Amino acid sequence: MIIDTLQNAHKYYSVHPLFQPAFEYIAAQNLTAIETGKFDISDGLKVINNTAVGKTAEASVAKFECHNKNIDIQLCIKGDEQMGWKPRSKCELPNGDYNEEKDVQLYLDQPDTFFSLTNHQFVIFFPEDVHAPMIGDGEITKMVIKVRI
Repeated sequence: MIIDTLQNAHKYYSVHPLFQPAFEYIAAQNLTAIETGKFDISDGLKVINNTAVGKTAEASVAKFECHNKNIDIQLCIKGDEQMGWKPRSKCELPNGDYNEEKDVQLYLDQPDTFFSLTNHQFVIFFPEDVHAPMIGDGEITKMVIKVRI
């Protein structure tokens, strides 16, 4: 997992070949007026833009998730978003089988830690990062870029 601000995004270009185009896409957007929905950016990159009222920690942890085929770059555009996290290697309670179509594995485990993101901070979740996003009291606007592995 990586947590940082957009101003430092260039430091992560070498981590994965699609990180540079992903962060360049973000930089080219008017983040105050993003269109809600799911869109293909390019081969191997998809974006999900969403504005919603934050969930309780319990509601988010009920869908404690990780992915096998994608890395998530989750950007908080507006609001205060809390997230739960635990390394996949420590998760012992799968919540059903891996859903290949949705690229999601759910767990019944509890996060080891919680952290917050605010305006223009991002987190990168790799397949070994089980996460519970969208925890908060108010409205949260976020962008998630799915980076195919």
